[in-house]
Amino acid sequence: MFTSSPTPEQAAEELAARIATSLGGPPDALVLFASPRYDHPALLRALHARCSPKVLVGASSAGEFTSETRGEGLACALALRSDAMQFAAGVGRGLSQGRDAVAREIVSSFRGASPSFPFRSALVMTDALAGHADDLVDQLTLATSGQYQFFGGGAGDDAQFRRTAVFVGTEALTDAAVALEIVSKKPLGVGVGHGWKPASEGMRVTEASGMTVVSLNGHPAVEAFEEYARETGQKFDRAAPLPFFLHNIIGIEAAGNHRLRVPLAVNPDGSIACASEISAGSKIHIMRTDAKSAVEAATRATEAALAALGGTKPKVALFFDCVATRLRIGEAFGLELDALTNLLGPAASFAGCNTHGQIARAEGQFGGFHNCTAVVCILPE
Repeated sequence: MFTSSPTPEQAAEELAARIATSLGGPPDALVLFASPRYDHPALLRALHARCSPKVLVGASSAGEFTSETRGEGLACALALRSDAMQFAAGVGRGLSQGRDAVAREIVSSFRGASPSFPFRSALVMTDALAGHADDLVDQLTLATSGQYQFFGGGAGDDAQFRRTAVFVGTEALTDAAVALEIVSKKPLGVGVGHGWKPASEGMRVTEASGMTVVSLNGHPAVEAFEEYARETGQKFDRAAPLPFFLHNIIGIEAAGNHRLRVPLAVNPDGSIACASEISAGSKIHIMRTDAKSAVEAATRATEAALAALGGTKPKVALFFDCVATRLRIGEAFGLELDALTNLLGPAASFAGCNTHGQIARAEGQFGGFHNCTAVVCILPE
């Protein structure tokens, strides 16, 4: 369900009315994605007052969508009520100070599995601008002894990279991460896919600092992109590189695949600012793709998630893809959502958002924190 109502109070009223019609009572769990155009604390307070969810988690977003619509400037929600699932919300503050403590704080609120609810999953949303999302996923895996599958992403702000927030209850928090624990009687399906392929020779990251790549093969990082642009006949402007970067991102070699990172800007010293961390010593490639490949990636992710359901039918899905993907392919992004709709079938619906990075960790899937990657989680009937 979604709303384009301009004020928090009107948006909450519309969403609450739809939730009441759909569920007939308060939701066990409510997942909310809301454009940065909203006053998030006011929206959260109004939603709690009107529909009284037992738990609420979510994040600011960079483009919102449901089975009914897609756009920017919206608030969309997924309301859940089920006898076959139990939910708990966890929050960890101080991401920039230490991810191990954040992960332990989040997991301390989890119920854990039981004989009646043996399958363990969690939706994880993190403040993308606080960084360290890869480490957060690793620490959550350690804190849960590898017994949970994770899916989700980094909160967005319409690609402004100024302020992103995660939601829990009536709070909108920065420098924090939240999780919705889902323990269930049936398995949830998680799928991951991207359509990017290496287009350059491999290069070593010889110096990096957080989200900044300082040098590649011992030279200022920008020089590798300038040389690649000349070789491929593309325009590269140091002062305005984003149009080039959206079509030529970084792929980090990892376990036979490539974990993607989006370059954002060129610094005066020739270093490259990226949307997520890249470690010194990593081997990287400049990657290429097209709109068709993005749709194929979403299709593969959805097929993998369906296969992981173990034969049960899909009921509802959460879908995440990068804001950079939407900006790069424009209206063709709707084809990704069409592929998801067609594969889920007429009896299932979905909600989601464009994020500043995607989170996935599941059996048989390429895990960690990604950019420009489709992540889908399907909940069964």
